[in-house]
Amino acid sequence: MNSLPRIYRFAFAAAFLASACVAPAQQSFYDRLRANNASMTEVQPTWIGPLIQSDARLGQAVRFSVSNSKCPGAHTISYGNGHGFSVIVDRRFQIDFDAPAFFRNHSAQYKDGFGNAATQVKWRIASGNAEHGNYVLSAMLYHGFAQGANQNGMLSSTWIPALAAGHAFRRFAVISDLGGVLPTEKISAQGRAIQWSTTAQLHAFRHIFFDVENNATFNVGGPFGGRTQNFLTPAAFYQVRRRDWAPQHATVVFDCGMQVATTRFHQSNHNLVTEMRVFF
Repeated sequence: MNSLPRIYRFAFAAAFLASACVAPAQQSFYDRLRANNASMTEVQPTWIGPLIQSDARLGQAVRFSVSNSKCPGAHTISYGNGHGFSVIVDRRFQIDFDAPAFFRNHSAQYKDGFGNAATQVKWRIASGNAEHGNYVLSAMLYHGFAQGANQNGMLSSTWIPALAAGHAFRRFAVISDLGGVLPTEKISAQGRAIQWSTTAQLHAFRHIFFDVENNATFNVGGPFGGRTQNFLTPAAFYQVRRRDWAPQHATVVFDCGMQVATTRFHQSNHNLVTEMRVFF
């Protein structure tokens, strides 16, 4: 863990240097960085990324997220909620950096503490904007780093390879992803899992989006082997833009949703997620 900050400093520096190669050389570094999201409007749809599941599109943003849930023997608040900083480093690649969330458990049974730091690489395999099919297909590889004292996440380093796809039909979009949770150690203590999420989203008004997510986890082995956990997550998004907004300008999105368990087996319930995203 002592080397983790150095790893992250190097990764952030590498991401920013790589992002400088996306736009023409005559632009300043700041202009090239700001042009990344704008360049994506030429090659992919323009929906809002789902609240819980991964977005199939590439996007450059900072996310400030808090979740508030009821768990067996605890009332847990997660400050960070597994989200952080995303940067587009090429017209086909995005890198995410997620600082460890801090968990306040309000429980004598569970200690407060940090979760897992993580990083993710996303590769846009194929896509088209509204004039060219309005679809996207991407591959993702997530890596969660093991945490130390007062563990509030996975018990070991974890890999999650996944595929994500989406299609928009004017104001309506469907996004889905499928992946596997693969811990590197302590398999008998935490098991493996298959995760499948699907979102139906409506662009209801100029600045307002609504969606409903279905988030399913199929546990394989470990203490919950053979059990399925499923959540239904209605969410709303409000997009704030300047009056003369253009794709190269920043956008702020405020969003919230409630994860409600729909299976008898669940490790949490009524998880209220509130969030602010800044796209730059």
